[in-house]
Amino acid sequence: MSTNERIGVYICHCGSNIAQTVDCGALTEYAKTLPGVVVAKEYKYMCSDPGQDLIKKDVAENKLTRVVVSSCSPLMHEETFRTAVEDAGLNRFLFQMSNIREQVSWVHKDKVKATEKAKKLLRAAANRVLHQRPLERREVPVMPEVVVVGGGIAGIEAALRLADAGKKVHLVEKEPTIGGHMARFDKTFPTLDCAACILTPKMVSVGQHPNINLMVCSEVEEVSGYTGNFKVKVRKKATCVDNEKCVGCGVCWEKCPAKKISSEFEEGLANRTAIYIPFPQAVPKRPVIDRDNCIYFKTGKCKVCEKFCDRKAIDFEQKDEVVELTVGAVIAATGFETLDPRELPRYGYGRFDNVLSPLEFERMTNASGPTAGKVLLKDGTAPKSVAILHCIGSRDEKHLKHCSRVCCMYSLKFAHLVEEKTHAEITNFYIDIRAFGKGYEEFYHRLLKEGVTFVRGKAAEVTDVVEAPEEQGKLVVVAEDTLLGKVRRVPVDMVVLSTGLRARSDAGHMAHVLGISRSADGFFLERHPKLGPVDTPTEGIYLAGACQGPKDIPDSVAQGAAAAACALSLIVRGRVVLEPVTAEIDEKKCAGCKLCIANCPYSAIEYDEGKKVSVVIEALCKGCGTCVATCPSGAARQKNFEDAQISSEIVGILASM
Repeated sequence: MSTNERIGVYICHCGSNIAQTVDCGALTEYAKTLPGVVVAKEYKYMCSDPGQDLIKKDVAENKLTRVVVSSCSPLMHEETFRTAVEDAGLNRFLFQMSNIREQVSWVHKDKVKATEKAKKLLRAAANRVLHQRPLERREVPVMPEVVVVGGGIAGIEAALRLADAGKKVHLVEKEPTIGGHMARFDKTFPTLDCAACILTPKMVSVGQHPNINLMVCSEVEEVSGYTGNFKVKVRKKATCVDNEKCVGCGVCWEKCPAKKISSEFEEGLANRTAIYIPFPQAVPKRPVIDRDNCIYFKTGKCKVCEKFCDRKAIDFEQKDEVVELTVGAVIAATGFETLDPRELPRYGYGRFDNVLSPLEFERMTNASGPTAGKVLLKDGTAPKSVAILHCIGSRDEKHLKHCSRVCCMYSLKFAHLVEEKTHAEITNFYIDIRAFGKGYEEFYHRLLKEGVTFVRGKAAEVTDVVEAPEEQGKLVVVAEDTLLGKVRRVPVDMVVLSTGLRARSDAGHMAHVLGISRSADGFFLERHPKLGPVDTPTEGIYLAGACQGPKDIPDSVAQGAAAAACALSLIVRGRVVLEPVTAEIDEKKCAGCKLCIANCPYSAIEYDEGKKVSVVIEALCKGCGTCVATCPSGAARQKNFEDAQISSEIVGILASM
């Protein structure tokens, strides 16, 4: 480190975000007393163009060799200031930020103490920047292909956008067909459009698009590599049907003798065969064999489907296939799950015949569903009274703390469908009606005009205990009416539980595979909730749809398109810049123990047999520092996080004022 370094310090007011709690003038005067500081200035918005121009001008006029900015989180504007420093002619890594907004002004009220803390953070940054070294970034080419994980409406939208732009897309779906949850719906709120009419053309486009490689019954097992050059390992599970030979004629499932298997697509309200397609509009329209229920796989006998297949498409010896893809970007669109109503036994799901989950009701009202669209009780008659219970599991400290966003609106849709099909008396039990989207409030008022009753109060339980003659043979919804201030007992024939949306049960596994994080609610965590809602901290991996949080169809489509735009932007650039903040190993100190190799989560270190030392593969290294902490000989070090930098920062924090 040279003793002739010249540091420029810049204090941001952030409007009043920082200035109302931190004495920026006193902080600026203090900065002038720090070793190496030759310029110290304050400005209302340092991230603005005039603020950046101020830095550039001072670098030139005062021959600055280091720059420190005290402002907001580096997550927000570190790149902004690094670029400004670089434009001024300095290496972008001869810059350091101290966070006096999130870490000071936003969490303290005492202005004197807040200012003292800001001084310590500034001093730590000024100490550290003296030890920082110039680093150089490298560029690598970007593979012009994308993997989209999940074939729901968000994944479909992302895949089509990219494919229409001329890019090769690999759409990976674990189910036998694309379509996701939307494929099960009858109508969509608030316009009551036919879900199939909207979705099916897009599904067909995916199946026929020359730029889309559709991989159903497939799962992503591993994602390695780096931005622009991800290596994705996909397991294509054996379906026992040769898709090249099969034409989807249907003879195999018509002849299959195993006909009483509960259909997952129909939510158990109907049966399917052991060789099947989930629903008539499935894409691809190719059957799969359910090995757990196939008579041949259970007994070694049968093969009826094989006997009747003229095209010889049945292959009982088919094995799983592992495919390795190299792509420039990955889009996660893995979707959501609905809360299992059995987790709240007080509502009677599974105990009472006519208590339905939302997806069961969706299939019941669907024209192609098990009842041909008729709303029926277990005995085959139409209900005369129906209760729809909102927020089952949502906004509940013991289950889903978050609002699931769609429950109010799909409950209103259910109410309309019941009224349209049965003219039954309908009661909605709600906490609040959250009609936030375009046309949603109007749809709510439409339901009021249709005569639907709304009771403001979350249902406490569903019971069959009779307390009055009119409750005989009925299900009774017990709820407090918060507007009337009393407990009500409402006897009905049918109860529909509007359960909340939660992260998929395999979200933790997928997060590990993709190398991304999850928020407290279990959904995938975006880079920034406002400025990067589809980005993740790893450039090149993007989020789309309800895997990032509960969403309705319009928002899922919009986010699918946004993720596609981000991936396309990366690919069109052709090259990506790799940050040089990586680990490096001093060969003179390396003892060849290989502990760093065993502990590296990114497989970014290999062993050089000739030199008997470990070597970092910079393109794969994410700069996590695990190897640095592991190395017993001190051979591994982290660029831009070296011991001298960290220790000097600590000294700056702890030294007396």
